[in-house]
Amino acid sequence: MGSVSDPRQPAPELVVVDEGGDDAAREVIEQPAKVMRIGSMIKQLLDEVRQSPLDEKARTRLADIYETSVRELAEGLSPDLREELNRMSMPISGDGVPSEAELRVAQAQLVGWLEGLFHGIQATLFAQQVAAQNQLAQMRQRGLPQGEGGGGPDRPGSYL
Repeated sequence: MGSVSDPRQPAPELVVVDEGGDDAAREVIEQPAKVMRIGSMIKQLLDEVRQSPLDEKARTRLADIYETSVRELAEGLSPDLREELNRMSMPISGDGVPSEAELRVAQAQLVGWLEGLFHGIQATLFAQQVAAQNQLAQMRQRGLPQGEGGGGPDRPGSYL
């Protein structure tokens, strides 16, 4: 039977460390599942908005969803990523109902930032995997020390 995670337990963090810099350059996604869910929702909303015209109520609702999404995303990120998100996300004008174009641009910008974040995570994970494989290959090349008993030129170790 599959195990169900305890909702009281904190979700694991995804830590991305800039290998070229110091330890202060840590980018942490404290709630990766939440960030992925919100990112998927925003992408789906952008696809839907592209396909149909929006009346005033729909644009108002979409602006509210956008603002809530940015706030919720920020909660799942480290301070560095949160600051970057705030710089990169386009604020929806508070005066009146936003236009369809304004909403589309804001959402596309947010989706682009999220895709960049996900690509950065993938690249970091790939680089870490390659480094681990290289380290394993180096360990294999060095080999294990020869056993003490019974090893000679014809028998490389005591178990062979």
